[in-house]
Amino acid sequence: MSSSGYDYRPRRRRGRSDDPRFRKEWSGPGPDKRDPESLGSLLGQVVRKKGWTGKVSNASVFGRWTEIVGPEIAGHCRPEQLVDGELLVVAESTAWATQLRLFSAQIYAKIGAALGPGVVKRLKIVGPRQPTRSYGPRRVRFNGSRDTF
Repeated sequence: MSSSGYDYRPRRRRGRSDDPRFRKEWSGPGPDKRDPESLGSLLGQVVRKKGWTGKVSNASVFGRWTEIVGPEIAGHCRPEQLVDGELLVVAESTAWATQLRLFSAQIYAKIGAALGPGVVKRLKIVGPRQPTRSYGPRRVRFNGSRDTF
């Protein structure tokens, strides 16, 4: 170093091995294994590698419900839970629950076509929950209608 604080020694020149143009694994304009991949393909690989395919297909029933059954049916019912292959579907009224029970074979076929066989093994279609008539901590069990006393 000189007194002015600058080193006058010549810098080392980069060799050809440091220049990316001269690397042996230079990919060129074609596809290469080092090219960026889409998030969807990477996510699919991670799901398969971790063994989450069953959980993802179960969750896709809820996420893709409108796409699977159609917007009209999805507007009147919703999937509530999927346990051991049994899908509980809650309709907005008892009339819609009856209608959906009549079309349960077609709904089951649509679910099987969209998600694959074995994800949903059984459909259970129920109407909305009715409000309870028992109030308070103490109550008497009563069978029959309550308007005849």
